[in-house]
This record gives sequence, C-alpha cells and structure tokens, in this order.
Amino acid sequence: MKFNSSLLVAMMLAGASIAATAAEPVQVQRGRYLVRVSGCNDCHTPGYIQSNGQVDEKVWLTGDALGWKGPWGTTYATNLRVLLNGMSEPQWLTHARTMQPRPPMPWFNVRAMNDEDLKAIYAFVKTLGPAGSAAPAYVPPGKDVPGPAVVFSMGSN
Repeated sequence: MKFNSSLLVAMMLAGASIAATAAEPVQVQRGRYLVRVSGCNDCHTPGYIQSNGQVDEKVWLTGDALGWKGPWGTTYATNLRVLLNGMSEPQWLTHARTMQPRPPMPWFNVRAMNDEDLKAIYAFVKTLGPAGSAAPAYVPPGKDVPGPAVVFSMGSN
C-alpha cells in the first residue's frame, strides 16, 4: 500500500475541523445552562419570573421595561443580546470584569465567573443573535417612571 501524505494531512485537517465544530455546541450548551441557572433570565428576559421560566428562548435576554426602583433610582435590565452582539469576546471579558452597574444587578457574581464560563455565555448569546430594543434609560431617585417597577423599600420591619 502506497502512503499518501496529502490524504493523511487532509484527513487530519478534517478531523480537527470536526473536533472544533463538536466543541462549539458544547460551549453553547454550557452558556445556555449558565444563563438559565445563574438567574440572568430572571431580570433580562421579559415575563420570565412571572411565567415560572416558561418563556421561549427566542425572547431570552432581550431586556425588560420592568423597572427596579430603590434609593439608587430606577434601573432596567439591559438587552444583553444587543449588548453582546456589539462586542468581541475580549471586549465582553473586559466588560464582565470591570462593570459595576446600579442595583439590583449582582455584578459581583459575573466577576466571580471564570473565563471559560464567560466565554460560554458569550458564545450562547451570539447564537441567539440581536433582538429586541434597548431597555429604558436609568431614572434618577424621586423621578416618575413611565411603567411598572418593583420597589425596594428600605423601611424597618
């Protein structure tokens, strides 16, 4: 049997390509899992909590017009699909490591994630593609908000 080095190289390259393709869905699946169990959808997906998590994935992470009102003012959950689709993976990692948004966003939990988890979330969100529109802008304390809001009371009880 004659050894064909070109054929061997082609087979090795094809194998490497198949392995890379097989690894990508695992990363995306991991990202989906992390988004689900880390509570990202709780705020960043409209109606997620109210429907006990029964929201079609095509709506996931599109931000929400439900306000979160407290002493800091009123904040809104960002449309992560628009945000991440406008970033490269290195930009996302930098953002995740340096962001410090207003409450109730638990940014410290995002910072605690390792790079592999953050990359998996990025890969998953990128597969969803951009959708929806930007969330409403921050409203300073004491100002009226245009829609519904969850109010955090700092009273005693």
